[in-house]
Amino acid sequence: MQTKNKILDDISQIMNSAMGVAQGARDEAQNALRSVVDRMLADRNLVNREEFEAVRAMVQKAREENDALHARLAALEGQLRGSAAVSADERSSGPTTPSL
Repeated sequence: MQTKNKILDDISQIMNSAMGVAQGARDEAQNALRSVVDRMLADRNLVNREEFEAVRAMVQKAREENDALHARLAALEGQLRGSAAVSADERSSGPTTPSL
């Protein structure tokens, strides 16, 4: 922006330069803070979101498989009890000796 007043042009340039420097300082401060936070998290053995979600998916799959196996085991135990009950009935209704 060109004006007839040299002083206003100089002030404008100084302000633009100051804004650029302030923006650069802000970016450097953000990067420094981000690196400090990342280092602190790494020191505490915390996981990032991607790792957490991957482990969470594995746990959910394992839980579903465990539930399916539990249901299958319960069904097999029910069949075993049913066949044991039939065997007990066969023994009790099998050939009996006449009582004297």
